[in-house]
Amino acid sequence: MVATPLPPVAPLAVTIGEPAGIGPDVLVSAWMVRKENKLPPFFVIGDPDHLRERARLLGHRLDIAVISAGDVHTPGDDRLPVLPLSGKMQAEPARPHPGDAALVIEAISTGVQLVMDGHASGIVTCPINKKTLYVAGFSHPGHTEFLAELAEKRTGRTWKPVMMLAGPGIRTIPVTIHIALSRVLTELSTRLIVETGHIAAEELRGRFGIEMPRLAIAGLNPHAGEGGAMGREDIEIIAPAVQKLKLEGVDARGPLPADTMFHAAARQNYDVALCMYHDQALIPVKTISFDDAVNITLGLPFIRTSPDHGTAFDIAGSGEANPSSLIASLHMAHSMATRKATDRSMLYEAQHRLSQSLH
Repeated sequence: MVATPLPPVAPLAVTIGEPAGIGPDVLVSAWMVRKENKLPPFFVIGDPDHLRERARLLGHRLDIAVISAGDVHTPGDDRLPVLPLSGKMQAEPARPHPGDAALVIEAISTGVQLVMDGHASGIVTCPINKKTLYVAGFSHPGHTEFLAELAEKRTGRTWKPVMMLAGPGIRTIPVTIHIALSRVLTELSTRLIVETGHIAAEELRGRFGIEMPRLAIAGLNPHAGEGGAMGREDIEIIAPAVQKLKLEGVDARGPLPADTMFHAAARQNYDVALCMYHDQALIPVKTISFDDAVNITLGLPFIRTSPDHGTAFDIAGSGEANPSSLIASLHMAHSMATRKATDRSMLYEAQHRLSQSLH
């Protein structure tokens, strides 16, 4: 039997992120090892001159193919395709420049526009420095919330973004994200847990091919509250959410003591862990899979992944930044896009066969 070829997908759009951080470093380093890592086709939204200079600092000669928004393509040679921004980046390694903030925002907005117009199959975002962006009027707690606003402006409907961290053998989702720990009790609710659980289950089915996703729901307090002795949130907020998810067809279990959820044997029993706050989700992922974990945004009308690290100003321009997480992000986004295209292709084929059988 001849295997059906995978349907082609558009290249990925990679946004430059904070130009003073390690985003340019890992981009250049990933490009230099693209062949041995079999990277999927992608282009960068950034400043060609800034990328060439960073490559020079890292000891590389970077050939660039300047492309346009009306002709997004990958040249198929040794040139990195770059879609230029409307201005020039001024930052040096570890020295953010306020004048770059508007360009960083422009790169993200352009990436979303291109992927929603079908010119890119997904967006891969390098890390941003929110402190610098706030000077330019950026009003969001993080990348994820900004992407949701861009999706809402484009589609006219509200989207609920869910951040999932994924590495080999582990996936976690923080139910509350970029808020102070003191605000978690204010923001956490049965409704929020249920909403997040449904999005997680739906996306794991649709984008990862897991037919019946298993959700492990972490408790909030030590020992999941120990029957109310260490707080009643697990009884009054989390347990009802687990019960509601079960009644609505989701394979959910919990609340579970978070300190025993992440060892190797425990992780075999679920497909994703829903955690109640940011560090409860990120600490196990970064402990188990520090170099190649991927940040995936679920619940949006497009594919978005990102390296699971920050700007790392202390090593920017030094050549010490590890590109593994960016490489994993590119592979993850391409895999999700290919699955989406395959599912669409199979649907068209089924519709065609049905049409033929009716004539």
